[in-house]
Amino acid sequence: MNELYTIAGHFVDPKTIESIQPLGNGLINDTYKIMVAGQPKYVLQRINNAVFTNVDMLQNNIEAVTNHIRKKYESQGITDISRRVLHFLKADSGKTYIVEDGKYWRVMDFIADSYTYEAVTPKYAYYAGRSFGDFESLLTDLEAPIGEIIPDFHNIEFRLKQLEDAVAEDRVGQMREVEVQKFVAKIREAADSMCLGERLYREGKLPKRICHCDTKVNNMLFDKDGNVFCVIDLDTVMPSFVFSDFGDFLRSAANTGAEDDPDLDNIHFNMGIFEAFAKGYLEGTKSFLLLIEKENLPYAVTLFPYMQAVRFLTDYINGNTYYKIKYPTHNLVRTRAQWKLFEEAEAVLPEMKSFIANN
Repeated sequence: MNELYTIAGHFVDPKTIESIQPLGNGLINDTYKIMVAGQPKYVLQRINNAVFTNVDMLQNNIEAVTNHIRKKYESQGITDISRRVLHFLKADSGKTYIVEDGKYWRVMDFIADSYTYEAVTPKYAYYAGRSFGDFESLLTDLEAPIGEIIPDFHNIEFRLKQLEDAVAEDRVGQMREVEVQKFVAKIREAADSMCLGERLYREGKLPKRICHCDTKVNNMLFDKDGNVFCVIDLDTVMPSFVFSDFGDFLRSAANTGAEDDPDLDNIHFNMGIFEAFAKGYLEGTKSFLLLIEKENLPYAVTLFPYMQAVRFLTDYINGNTYYKIKYPTHNLVRTRAQWKLFEEAEAVLPEMKSFIANN
């Protein structure tokens, strides 16, 4: 814990720090709150540079995005900008991160009186859809270069190749399991239809936008009245298809079970959440969304549980080297849950297409 005080002292006056306590339950980064005068004042975070290998690009991306949004809000006369956009502090090095013993650290302002949720109602889903749509819309004229911080992050063809490589190597012998073999076979069977987005892009029909690329419910801050006022966790902001933000949000929000639910009977696709989120998202993106993007939003809803099942299964076969796990078969349990959600979403594709076409 003394190390954390030393790290924080590069960003803030160490004499003001009362305590540093764990914050949240992120799968990738380690996060802490810095207490000052009895209240959380800052957020200290260790960046997982095994995942984000180019930290300089990462922080440059975030600064470009937050500065652009901040200027947009200023031009719109919005007064509570400090609560609507993340702000990262500069360290004594002059950068918004430091490196200590091979570890990368950053500090941002803590946004008080804000809340995150793991589940969401149709009302909140509408606000979220509008907020992520607005987020993309705000960045359509961003001129600062944004790098692809995780190359091929949501490229399903790349993820499928990773799976095939894992199967071929079978470094820890998981391919001996019959269930793993069955999942690999199912994934291969659906692969062609799930690669639609990449084919459309190669044909020049589908553009890439600057997207959030990790639109989970808990990556938004809500006020006490349940309204979204700030999009957070900007590590994965990069060029991608709009499918990333639309499909990935619904992968978690429209799932009636947990991402790693061991009881598959709990997992169904919530059409009410889909309709609410889609309505808000279409409103937020109406200034730029192309017809081909709009028409394929239901495809995105099926793509993301499929892709996440591929990623969880790949990690399981590789010996659990990417995602944090709580027990040895955790990634396999996650795979089962995501595959069930994929099947549930596929079953309501006609209803989703009809809703999108009529809104």
